[in-house]
Amino acid sequence: MSTKGFLTQNELEEKVAAGLIETVIVGFTDHYGRLMGKRVDAEYFLDDVLKSGTHGCNYLLTTDMAMEPVPGYTYANWELGYGDFHLVPDLATLRVADWLEKTALVICDVKNEKTHNAENIAPRSILKKQVSQLESDGMQCFAASELEYYLLENSYRQAFEQNYQNLSPAGYYLEDYHIMQGTRNEKFTSTVRRHLKNSGLQIETSKGEWGLGQHELNVKYAEVLPMADNHVVYKQCMKEVADAMGLSVTFMAKFATGQAGSSSHIHMSLWKDGQNAFAGDQEFGPVKGSDLFRWFLGGWIRHVPDVMPFYAPTVNSYKRYVDGSWAPTRLAWSYDNRTAGFRVVGSGPSLRIECRIPGADCNPYLAFAASLASGLEGIRSRIEPPECFVGDIYAAAHLPRVPYTLAEATTLFENSDFAKETFGTEVVAHYTHFFKTEQQAYNTSVTDWERKRYFEQI
Repeated sequence: MSTKGFLTQNELEEKVAAGLIETVIVGFTDHYGRLMGKRVDAEYFLDDVLKSGTHGCNYLLTTDMAMEPVPGYTYANWELGYGDFHLVPDLATLRVADWLEKTALVICDVKNEKTHNAENIAPRSILKKQVSQLESDGMQCFAASELEYYLLENSYRQAFEQNYQNLSPAGYYLEDYHIMQGTRNEKFTSTVRRHLKNSGLQIETSKGEWGLGQHELNVKYAEVLPMADNHVVYKQCMKEVADAMGLSVTFMAKFATGQAGSSSHIHMSLWKDGQNAFAGDQEFGPVKGSDLFRWFLGGWIRHVPDVMPFYAPTVNSYKRYVDGSWAPTRLAWSYDNRTAGFRVVGSGPSLRIECRIPGADCNPYLAFAASLASGLEGIRSRIEPPECFVGDIYAAAHLPRVPYTLAEATTLFENSDFAKETFGTEVVAHYTHFFKTEQQAYNTSVTDWERKRYFEQI
């Protein structure tokens, strides 16, 4: 039997025969982390797609946010004719999409149409490569991503027609942990909690956050690949429920100047033989842990500059890193200290590392892959972390800072030997072009800020 919300093949067959499931969404994420794919008739899915997979245009791994084909990629381009890739359902992800009528959802691996090998540049493939290396060492990685978002009383269509100006947040004062403001939004939030729970996600808590209309809904940790899948389902469910209710949510890293940014804090620990491999008796400041814990932490911190665009993939991402805003600005670790880029929490079997650098706009497969790869390199090379910092890290100007812009982060990524050795030169070149394209789109756009500043006064 499957766990609640998930479906075995037999259970899907039974629900299809009973008329309870009529559609199966066959999906994967593009580089932005958006769920792409097809809706497939459920009987056709069982008769054909389940056995043979299906197809998608390979331009989907080269397009910009507006779905325009972007020149300059070697993977797919006009000269090569924009052919197909192969979508292979991962039945471990098959679940009820409870927020949709008579619908199931399955996440696919993206594979080459001819060789049926994994497409190396696909986000899920990148994470699976790191998981495979971890498993070869006899370990597991458990992870969680804490997504924050803003809830708005405007529908997505209204927001678009208003040019995303003068929108109405679903709160009018800072509501961090406030139950009363949470109650006002409970019709939406409770609906999402219920649908996610019925779609295979274990729900923990929901609460108000530090911005106007900002909230967080937490799901239970899982192994790192299923957690990334859950992250995708979470965002898709939340957006579609909001849309159906005439509301909107945004996962922009920085929704408004002067408001708190939205993060996707990553919690991570390694396990071996059913035990947390980070737990130990060695003293690291206020923390007791193992060598694996220390080296993983050291590698994770050291390689942030090498993989920063996987944590912060948009121009907007970098506007979140403001001192005194709850977003980290410097590379340091501390115990239970929210000014740190790396906050160590728990003890014994619950000991874990929380990286507070990723924004809510990250692609979970890429962010988890970057985190895991950095930590594993720390173990292989026995990288020592800096001393545990005590105090206000915002005030510690001597500490190294996270990159200021996407352009800066992309240059570091492009020139990183670590990134090339870890992900492969093909992946680094492909994503470098992707991030540069995103930066160029911003560089050539005229913004509201410019009009307000220069229209009359210059």
